[in-house]
Amino acid sequence: MSMRAVIFDFDGVLVDSEPLHFRAMHDCLLPEGITISEDEYVSHYLAYDDRGAIRCALERHGAPSDPARLQALAERKGALFESLLPSIPFFPGVKELVMGLAKEVPLAIASGALRGEIEGVLRTSGLLELFGAVVGANDVMRTKPHPEPYLEAFARLAARGLAWDASDCLVVEDSPPGIAAGLAAGMKVLAVANSYPAQALGSAHRVVHSLEGLSPREMRTLFG
Repeated sequence: MSMRAVIFDFDGVLVDSEPLHFRAMHDCLLPEGITISEDEYVSHYLAYDDRGAIRCALERHGAPSDPARLQALAERKGALFESLLPSIPFFPGVKELVMGLAKEVPLAIASGALRGEIEGVLRTSGLLELFGAVVGANDVMRTKPHPEPYLEAFARLAARGLAWDASDCLVVEDSPPGIAAGLAAGMKVLAVANSYPAQALGSAHRVVHSLEGLSPREMRTLFG
């Protein structure tokens, strides 16, 4: 077993977008008479895709969550978030790590964000061409903690003629549901404590406080 590919989550791993997701979610729900706090967002909604987070918020606040309403609110939230895209910062050391890894192994993204949002940020930063596959919430039927996002990213890389197993993939995650998805996909998981405290990420094979300064060689040690 060796590290033959790396599949990243996006929000909270590559980009510090969760504060902007919170702002968009907060502003999306205000016209519905629902006000959420940042603590509530982190505790209850952070790991979901947009529709899942909105459904959870509506249910927690005793509001109807019928499909038409969910769709309208998801579109409103998406538009609000898109307006914030130019201000999304990458975490320290991420660009250097991605560029270093891309010279050695195929890279992919498996995220609860929309693929168009992800590709827009990566294109602006000049990193999009380094990823062989980008899987967003609109590319799968089941989102994390289900393993489908990671299995789909693996399948898209494998379709490019790469011969290896899911167990040769390293997942980089920042949330307990994301870690669960990577483990269920049969992959090694490296967790970074950007969104949750390190003690909440203990089910991963390794937890780091930052990706800054991490080298591909160090990541390979997880495969022993």
